[in-house]
Amino acid sequence: MTFVDTEIASQPECWQRAADLAAEGGAALPDPGERIAVVGCGTSYYMAQSYAALREGTGQGESDAFAASEFPLDRPYDRVLALTRSGTTTEVLELLGRLDGTTRTTAVTADPDTPVMSAADDVVVLDFADEQSVVQTRFATTALTLFRAHLGLHTDNVVEDARTALAEPLSQDLVDATQIAFLGRGWTVGLANEAALKMKEASLSWTESYPAMEYRHGPISIATTGTATWMFGPAPAGLAEQVRATGAHWAESPLDPLADLVRVQRLAVARAAARGLDPDRPRHLTRSVVLADA
Repeated sequence: MTFVDTEIASQPECWQRAADLAAEGGAALPDPGERIAVVGCGTSYYMAQSYAALREGTGQGESDAFAASEFPLDRPYDRVLALTRSGTTTEVLELLGRLDGTTRTTAVTADPDTPVMSAADDVVVLDFADEQSVVQTRFATTALTLFRAHLGLHTDNVVEDARTALAEPLSQDLVDATQIAFLGRGWTVGLANEAALKMKEASLSWTESYPAMEYRHGPISIATTGTATWMFGPAPAGLAEQVRATGAHWAESPLDPLADLVRVQRLAVARAAARGLDPDRPRHLTRSVVLADA
C-alpha cells in the first residue's frame, strides 16, 4: 500500500478533527465582514478558490483567491490567508514577506517546523493531516473542511459521505477512460480544478476542468465514446443528457462534493496502478516547490 492510499483513507477522521478545531474557536481565521484574499500554489490554490467562493457566497465578506505568485500587491485587503502544506513554498513566503507590516496575514500549514511559522501574523497548524506522499490529498481536504466548519457549513453528514466515497466501487469506465473533464459550479469549480490536477499528478492522465456552463461553449466537442465527464454537485439542466448523447461516460454523485473529490483521489491511484506508476512520487515533482535564488 502506498502512502497516498493510507492518507486518502484517513480523511474522515481528519475532517472530524478539523471541524472540532473550528468549533473550539482556536482557528485564527477571518472574521465575518473582513475583505480577504486567499492564496496558495497548486492544490492549495484550488482549495483557496473553493473557500473564497463559499465565504463570499454566504455573505461573510468579499473574498478573492489568487495563485501566490499572481497576488495584486496594490489591492487592499483586511487579511491575506495563505495555504501551504509544507510551509516552505517560495512564492508563499515571498508574498508574506512583502505583506509584513502592511496587511494582516494568516497561514494554514501542516508543518510547525518551517519558515511560515514566523512569516505570518497568525498560524493554524493541521499537523495531524500532514502527508508523506508528494501528491496532496488529506491536507487539502482537511483545510477546506476547517474553512467550511468556520463558515458554519460543515455537518456530520459530510464525514459520513467521505466514508461512503471510500467504500464505493469505482467504475471501470472511469479507470479506462482516455480523457476526463471535471466540471463544477460556484465553490465546486475549485474542486473540479483540483480533481484534474490530481489525475495529472498521480496517473499522468489527460484531464481538463471547467465551470459547468462553460463546458457547453466548445469543450464538449471533445466528448466521445471512451471519454468521461465528471460533475461536482448538481449539473445545469440538460447537460447530462447532452454529454451522454456524445457517447461519453457521465459521472455524478449525490455525495457532498468534497466527499466526491475523495472518489477522484481513489480513481487517480487506481489509474496510476493500472499504468505501473508510483502515485507517491510523480515524475518531475517534489513535496514543496523551493526555487533557487536568482
